[in-house]
Amino acid sequence: MHDSIAIRKATDLDGPFILELSPQLAEVARLSWHTDTMVQKFQDDYIIKMLDKDDGPQSTLIAEVDGSAVGFVHTREINDSISEEVCGTVPLLAVAPNAQGRGIGRLLMAAAEEWSREQGHRLLHLEVFANNDKAQAFYQKLGFQPETLVMIKPLQ
Repeated sequence: MHDSIAIRKATDLDGPFILELSPQLAEVARLSWHTDTMVQKFQDDYIIKMLDKDDGPQSTLIAEVDGSAVGFVHTREINDSISEEVCGTVPLLAVAPNAQGRGIGRLLMAAAEEWSREQGHRLLHLEVFANNDKAQAFYQKLGFQPETLVMIKPLQ
């Protein structure tokens, strides 16, 4: 069985699908110093802001299999924390659980890289929750390397 995978620009009609994947993005955080509700609110708020489209150059792309949305990637600009140069960043990538393992995430990331190159960026940045080992392994296979690490200590 070979699925037909297409990548297209997101439209306003894709908002509910993107928000539907928000719990999947939040559940991998596993941050004991934040409640699950707080992490979910953070994720939902970010997606709502992302969908607003008024935050500088950005692109949200949808992956479809046989015409049904199965994943998305959001790419925008950010300043690199070391060089201060403008680069691309991927703050969100999600593939529906029933569509994982079919190369959809790789295709979405390739599209994010292409968008960043088209903007003239030398670097593509992303952040991933420290406890999300599966995502870290995925990104490392794509050539991403850790640059800095943010650490937190709860002071209760």
